[in-house]
Amino acid sequence: MEKVGRQGRCDRIHLPYRNTTSARDREKMKSSHAAVAALSFAVLDSIDAFSLASRGHRGARYAKPQRAGSPRPSPAALKMSDLGSDFASAMPAKPELSMKEKLEESATVFIADIESRLADGVDAPPEIEALKEARDSPDSDEKLLALRIYELMIEQGMLYDIDAETGKLSLTNFDIKNNLDIPEVKAEFAHLYKYGMQLIGRELIDLETCKGVVQKGLIDRTGLTPEEFDEWLGY
Repeated sequence: MEKVGRQGRCDRIHLPYRNTTSARDREKMKSSHAAVAALSFAVLDSIDAFSLASRGHRGARYAKPQRAGSPRPSPAALKMSDLGSDFASAMPAKPELSMKEKLEESATVFIADIESRLADGVDAPPEIEALKEARDSPDSDEKLLALRIYELMIEQGMLYDIDAETGKLSLTNFDIKNNLDIPEVKAEFAHLYKYGMQLIGRELIDLETCKGVVQKGLIDRTGLTPEEFDEWLGY
């Protein structure tokens, strides 16, 4: 397996995913991939690892500059409601959260999201309890929290289908090993793999730990060797 460079990369690894050729199953996979991607970006953005702009989605992060020549409102045009921002700016700034506190918040949101979307009769993965324990333990640090979030993220992506209409999670019966040629499968594996690289780059997880998580959570599910896995994903 190769060492991680500046871009971070858990050596050679490969990923497959669930899918059938039916349109309904493809929609399930698209929903699953979108949900996992949104979550991982939200977690990393919350700890300033990178922003949604890294995928070209800047949203309303930056205020639109005023065009040259635009008239400024006269004092007579101002309303009392316009002064609200002045009161807010006069308030003391909220204390900045530590890295651990940010990850604890992300963990809480992630756990609540999964538990609220499990379909009737569907059990949560054991990784959710491991994350709760890490979040609630005074002995945990940011590296353990990041690791547990990553493990749960992988299991959510690998174990469940997401109903495109309701958002509910149900256990999948998708045959990953026999469907590696499906684009949605490769996309989800690639995203989860890259997320691990980002954690390495932020020094929230070490290389050997990442290799172990990726091997068990992703590569083993494809039936590929680490070298074949990297080739499959284009590395």
